[in-house]
Amino acid sequence: MSAPTYKVLNPATGEVIEEFAAATDEQVEQALSSAQSAYESWQNVDITERAKIVSKVAALFAERAEELGKIMTTEMGKPLSEAVGEAEYCKDIFEYFATEGPSLAADQEIKSFSGGKAVVQKLPVGALLGIMPWNFPLYQVARFAAPNLMLGNTIILKHAESCPRSALAIQEIMDEAGVPAGVYNNVFATHDQISTIIADSRIQGVSLTGSERAGAIIGEQAGRNLKKAVLELGGSDPFVVLDSDDVPGIVDTAWGFRIDNTGQACNSNKRMIVMEDIYDDFVAELTKRAEGLEAGDPMAELEGTFAPMSSRKAAEDLHAQVQDAVSKGATLHAGGVPHDGPAAYYSPAVLTGVTKEMRAFYEELFGPVAVVYKVASDEEAADLANDTIYGLGGSVHSTDAERAAKVAQKPQVGMSNVNIAAAEGAEMPFGGVKRSGFGRELGPLGMDEFVNKRLFYVGE
Repeated sequence: MSAPTYKVLNPATGEVIEEFAAATDEQVEQALSSAQSAYESWQNVDITERAKIVSKVAALFAERAEELGKIMTTEMGKPLSEAVGEAEYCKDIFEYFATEGPSLAADQEIKSFSGGKAVVQKLPVGALLGIMPWNFPLYQVARFAAPNLMLGNTIILKHAESCPRSALAIQEIMDEAGVPAGVYNNVFATHDQISTIIADSRIQGVSLTGSERAGAIIGEQAGRNLKKAVLELGGSDPFVVLDSDDVPGIVDTAWGFRIDNTGQACNSNKRMIVMEDIYDDFVAELTKRAEGLEAGDPMAELEGTFAPMSSRKAAEDLHAQVQDAVSKGATLHAGGVPHDGPAAYYSPAVLTGVTKEMRAFYEELFGPVAVVYKVASDEEAADLANDTIYGLGGSVHSTDAERAAKVAQKPQVGMSNVNIAAAEGAEMPFGGVKRSGFGRELGPLGMDEFVNKRLFYVGE
């Protein structure tokens, strides 16, 4: 048996709780065979019948939200209330596709100029590989799995090595809901085995949510093997504040969104771009919220405490980025202190004075660090918002909604928002441009990726 590479390491304590062996090559082959075999029958199940099963999946996520939340908190340090909320959000995602899926996948008649009837059909394509990250152990899987189960595709799911209990819990839900054997297959695959799966002729596409580096590797392998890929990668989303008649209120919004999931979200507001007349007050208010916080138990969530990051290495890498900025002239107003190992705590920080010579300007800060920039005009704000290699999302805030909407048209992103940090919901498409990847998940577009848009034409 392979040496264990999947393990539960509690980032609040540094303790390894449980280890799991990586899949054998025989188990990988069994997953591929099962996914292909199941596809032959699953694609022919009426979509309304598939919807009934997907609805049961949704119900089980809701029923087990507390249990699932504790699993996630133990595995990657997410505050328990956020973890339970994530499980409940998965219920919404599966229910959305179960309810809306039949109409989203319905045939679409198009105008024909040759006399016959032309229809675009939305058909499944086959077995798919999903490679999912640790930061949202359930949500990331749900937004990939739900639309594809509805379409009639089958799934091989490779989860993050640090989230094996979450991976097994999802498989258990699928099985109990009545998802047929082979339709959803959790595999503790190694990196070499991922390459084998992508290259296999039975796999028709791959979806990855992860780092820019991982996306480049998987995108290259998918391209080499002529496989469709959806890549949701990093982000450095701008949060532009043009004006405010309630600075503490807009700071509450900005801070709350920045430290959600301990700052470990692709679409977090990693760059706060604030107009000069309210900049000082904004930074001062932000600093108040970061000062005096202490490391706490993410299961307990006591007031005035913060949760750990996902791993000690993640905290150390973030600290290196912050220290690089400080060493080159940036100001650290609060936080930015890594706690003694082996736990993964990093005190939430406020950083200003970041310039292009610093790593923090162009690199993604994947943790609880709020970086604030000062600008003097709407044009400067828009230019700074676009001065990034990423293009996931962003938001613009103003008491004048028309002014905010005008500026919000300019960011080169996949999701642009006015007077809200992010429009989130099962019905809202999620994805980016530039080095944030390509493809969309959730909403109507979430069922439009791994699908055969077949022309069906009947002549006169």
